[in-house]
Amino acid sequence: MQDILRQSLENSIKAKEDFVSSQEQNLLLLVDVLVASFQCGGKLLLFGNGGSAADAQHLAAEFVNRFLIDRKPLPALALTTDSSILTSIGNDFSYDDIFSKQIHALGKKEDVALGISTSGNSPNVVNAIQAAREIGMHTAVLTGGNGGKLASEAELVLNVPSDKTPHIQETHIWIEHMLCWLVDERMFGSLVNE
Repeated sequence: MQDILRQSLENSIKAKEDFVSSQEQNLLLLVDVLVASFQCGGKLLLFGNGGSAADAQHLAAEFVNRFLIDRKPLPALALTTDSSILTSIGNDFSYDDIFSKQIHALGKKEDVALGISTSGNSPNVVNAIQAAREIGMHTAVLTGGNGGKLASEAELVLNVPSDKTPHIQETHIWIEHMLCWLVDERMFGSLVNE
């Protein structure tokens, strides 16, 4: 059991290190995009399935409430939380449309769409990114492995180059926390010393 624990820790750290060495610039670009969007009255729309849905909700909560500092709320919305909308679209149309219809209903050009998909191939996430592009929104995705179909659909791809789902997901939550931290630093000054 100790060997499993140590190997998992090593793999998790390696996934984060590999991400930073290959994707650091895209992470910093997404920070710039989010800051510009928030400053001009835009919002962040987040979506994904399963654990990625939970990540979308987690990240929205960090922006709306707070991350490490008390500051004004920042507009972020997880498109994964309204069961009536999700089941209505899934029932009347298709599960593949549950996020794209919300993007068409809520998205504006000044907004940012952030899709989360470990495989990069979730059809409903792909469709939502395509819908956001039609509107003229900035688009970004968190993916893993080779990035899947989303790697060619989004403006900014933050891909974790690992084939181990748990370590991709662990890196995604770290990336999401870094987005909050760096946006706060850019918008509200160097208030975080941890």
